Amino acid sequence: MTDVQEFAGSVLSDTSAHLGEGPTFDPTTNTAYWFSILDCELHELALDTNTLAIHKLPFMASVLARIDDERQLIVSENGLYIREKQTGALSLVTPIENDLPHMRSNDGRTHPSGALWFGTMTKTGEGRKGAGKIYHVAGSTVTTLFEGVSIPNGICFAPDGTVGYWVDTMENRYMRVTLDPLTGLPLGEAGVFSDEAGVDGGIDGSVCDAEGYVWNARWGVGEVRRYNPAGEVVAIYKVPATQTTCPAFIGADADRLLVTSAREGMSAEEKAADPKAGFTFELGVKVKGVFDAPFKL
Repeated sequence: MTDVQEFAGSVLSDTSAHLGEGPTFDPTTNTAYWFSILDCELHELALDTNTLAIHKLPFMASVLARIDDERQLIVSENGLYIREKQTGALSLVTPIENDLPHMRSNDGRTHPSGALWFGTMTKTGEGRKGAGKIYHVAGSTVTTLFEGVSIPNGICFAPDGTVGYWVDTMENRYMRVTLDPLTGLPLGEAGVFSDEAGVDGGIDGSVCDAEGYVWNARWGVGEVRRYNPAGEVVAIYKVPATQTTCPAFIGADADRLLVTSAREGMSAEEKAADPKAGFTFELGVKVKGVFDAPFKL
C-alpha cells in the first residue's frame, strides 16, 4: 500500500517563481540554487543565513552544475555557459540549438561521471509535440541521446551511475536505461520504468537517493512521489503548491529535500486558490540523498 503523507515541511522561499525549476545544492558553501526560467533569473539561497539573492540572466536557463569553487556551468536556451561565482560573468562554452530561437533548455542533471544530461523543448505550446531532444555533454563533446521529446523531465541517475531515468511529460511514460558508469552513455535501448499515461499529474523533475529510489515532483497535483527501483510508487508526499516541479537534496548530509514550484499559466482565480504557487519548499522528511556530481570540463 502506498504511504500518503500530508505536508510536514516549511517554506524555504516565499519569492514566487514564475517557473521554478532546476534546483541543485553546493555542499561546499551550504547554498541552494534554482531558476525562475521564464523570468530569466537564478535564485541563490544561503542556508546558513536564509538569505536569498536573485541574479538576472540574459537568457532563459534551467540547469546549474558546480565546476569548482570559482565556477559553475549554466545550461541556457542557446547553449552551455561558464558562470564566475564572484562576478556573475558568463562565457559561452558550447552552443546548442542556438540557431533555434523558439527552443529552450529544460530539465537536466550531472551524471556521477561528471557528464551532463539535459533536454530541450519549445518556449510555447505551438509545435511542441516531438520538437525536443535529450543531450549528453562530456566536456565540450555533445551527443544526442533521445529525439522526438516534447517536454523532457525526470532526469536522474542511480548513485553508482549504472542507470539513467528520463520522461517526456507529455507522454507520462517514465523511462529507464542502463548506462556506462564511467561515461553516463546508454548501453542499450530505454525501457519503461513506470507507465502513467492517462494518470493525473505530470511526471516532472526527479532525484535518485542513495538507496536507488527516485523522488519525483508531480506537476498539477501538488505532490512528490517516491518510486522503488522496480518503478512502484511507495510513498506520496503532499506539497502546498499544485504545480510542483523538481526536488533536490540539500543540507550538509544531503538528508533534506528542497522542492520548487511554479505559477505558470495560472489565472487570477487559480493563483488566489493556490497562494503558495511558485514558492520553494523543504519537504520536511529525512532522506538519504546524494549530491549532484560537479561537471567535468
